[in-house]
Amino acid sequence: MGTDAPRALLERATTLNLQTGNLLNWGGLRKKCPATPGEEVRDCIQKTLGEWSSKIGQDLNQETLEVLECTVAQAIEKINPEERDELKVSAKLFIVGSNSASIRDAVGMACSALGVAQLDSVIIAPPPIEDGISLSLEYLQPYWQELENLVQNKKIVAIGTSDLDKVLLEQLYLWAQVKPSSNQVNLASCCVMPPDLTAFAKQFDIQLLTHNDPKELLCEASFQEALQESIQTTKAHEWTPLWLLRYSVIVKSRGIIKSKGFILQAKRNAS
Repeated sequence: MGTDAPRALLERATTLNLQTGNLLNWGGLRKKCPATPGEEVRDCIQKTLGEWSSKIGQDLNQETLEVLECTVAQAIEKINPEERDELKVSAKLFIVGSNSASIRDAVGMACSALGVAQLDSVIIAPPPIEDGISLSLEYLQPYWQELENLVQNKKIVAIGTSDLDKVLLEQLYLWAQVKPSSNQVNLASCCVMPPDLTAFAKQFDIQLLTHNDPKELLCEASFQEALQESIQTTKAHEWTPLWLLRYSVIVKSRGIIKSKGFILQAKRNAS
């Protein structure tokens, strides 16, 4: 069908919701191992957009949709309610260009996509801050309060953080109503866990995990490039990703990944 219809839809919409579905169902991605987490995200976004655009018929050309739902239908996989207790559903949320209120949208979309009432754990990556400004408790507080609300509303069981040093983790722990259950440490920045962080985490039963995500997993330019290459639109620059959520579904008894994928939301800033 070409890219005329998807391009027309994209240039009229104001919101784009993208779901990759279960990446383990993607035959092509299994063969290719992206070098970095950032490359994996960009690759998945581009493939999802390409698959979605190939299914759009020209008859949609005249229809105006404010919210576009871009999914790979054959990869969508909801959790069987009978298996729910045997599975752990965890997510890491990257806020890209939005505020703390978008956390509710992200968790709601993840629950809906997977067909579950709640997520077992959500880790939030520190939202991007301007150069020269240090990450502080005051900056984190509104994001953490949104997560706490979701715990109180039984949408999330446990919440965690990423890349906090001992001082900031302690400040957050003492202030928070719902305490962080985990903190991810980037092994690219330290080969060994800092002793003060390890001691504090052990004292307050906070699980220390490792990760290799870059500070910015999905930047605006990378998302716009993926749009441009998939849809061949000249207006890719109008789109800004708001958040990206990466989820995994693990079989508790065997520790194997049953499902993993990405969900993101982007907004168009029409001039």
